[in-house]
Amino acid sequence: MADDPFALSPKLGELTSDVLFGDVWERPGLPKRDRSLITVAALVSLYRPEQLVGHLHRALDNGLTRDELVEAITHLAFYGGWPTAVTALSRLEEVLESRGEETA
Repeated sequence: MADDPFALSPKLGELTSDVLFGDVWERPGLPKRDRSLITVAALVSLYRPEQLVGHLHRALDNGLTRDELVEAITHLAFYGGWPTAVTALSRLEEVLESRGEETA
């Protein structure tokens, strides 16, 4: 994929920036930390490992801890399937390593 995932569809990029992150993520009904946990859970359960990486970074930036993410992924193994959880743990490990954080 190119450096700009929206190069092919600038309109999708605009909607992502303006509506998703500019409106939906800014609504006052849920803290960003909770929105991140919900989003990570959805992406794990739906087996969306490419999108999961960015949202794992966002989740950590929004205050979720490594241990909380590990626990959420472990819990989701029973609802989304073992392969989805194992893949999600691999992506979390990559994210933590890229941030210089502990993985073991």
